[in-house]
Amino acid sequence: MKTIKGPAIFLAQFAGDEAPFNNLDSIAEWAAGLGFTGVQLPSWDDRLINLAQAAESKVYCDDLRATLDTHGIAVTELSTHLQGQLVAVHPAYDSMFDGFAAPEVRGNPDARQRWAVEQLLLAAKASANLGLTEHATFSGALAWPYLYPWPQRPAGLVEAAFDELANRWRPILDAFDEAGVDLCYEIHPGEDLHDGISFEMFLERVDDHPRCNMLFDPSHYVLQALDYLQHIDIYHERIKMFHVKDAELNPTGRQGVYGGYQSWVDRAGRFRSLGDGQVDFRGIFSKLAQYDFGGWAVLEWECCLKHPEDGAREGAKFIADHIIRVTERAFDDFADADIDAEANRALLGLGGSHE
Repeated sequence: MKTIKGPAIFLAQFAGDEAPFNNLDSIAEWAAGLGFTGVQLPSWDDRLINLAQAAESKVYCDDLRATLDTHGIAVTELSTHLQGQLVAVHPAYDSMFDGFAAPEVRGNPDARQRWAVEQLLLAAKASANLGLTEHATFSGALAWPYLYPWPQRPAGLVEAAFDELANRWRPILDAFDEAGVDLCYEIHPGEDLHDGISFEMFLERVDDHPRCNMLFDPSHYVLQALDYLQHIDIYHERIKMFHVKDAELNPTGRQGVYGGYQSWVDRAGRFRSLGDGQVDFRGIFSKLAQYDFGGWAVLEWECCLKHPEDGAREGAKFIADHIIRVTERAFDDFADADIDAEANRALLGLGGSHE
């Protein structure tokens, strides 16, 4: 059995232009001071990592790791959430997602999509150069505007969307396979891969690709009223990454899952700092230990109320307190009578040895 690694922290929500959040060295020192032992890096943020250099230069990657080593910090994974989103964008979202892309491809959906794919290919090489074995991303979405079927969806619409999604991702998955890195899709509303069934639809179309895996984040399941513990039972072989994020769903007579177009603070479903929401983390950490998950427990801070620095400080301890150091032996080993095969047959009343 394996013990989960951590605590670690995803730096996307913390990076900024003010110290200590404006470069890798100082943000690593800050994270280490809170008790984190790993950082997950947003690959689009040049203040923390230059993705192209990381893909081209092992020396650059060695220097990056050395910077983190001075603070007792490891890089856990890279993330291409923003670029992955742009692999598949429905035209309704073109203008809103343009800001995720490099300036030179904005306003040109085809060029933007090609740029996104190239970013993923760079991320595969960069992950390998950093010695990483998992990578975090989003799937993007073509069918999402048609989630709730009114008017009724035309026959074959969803199937066509998932066929196209698989066609776009298959060469990327192959590149990650060549790099020896698992590509982990965060299962997330707004993405076509937003629950177990939609993941299965995609997995079937990429022929059960060995690098097609999941990033498990229970907060997104709370907001869908999905059983996140059973989800681990079903998909544990494909769960390769873990975002530790809390949430709550408090439906009323006025609103439920869809939130009535309200801001986050006024929605029935809200993201919260660790320990402030409804997620059963004791159950989750127990399930992951049971299924031999040996990856990182990575804090992703998103809270509609609490300051991020308070969420990070409290989150490091919260994760450390929930990680289960797995046992190396059964609790009843002391009672092992070391009975041999002949004695077992005798106990069963089967007499002598059986040929």
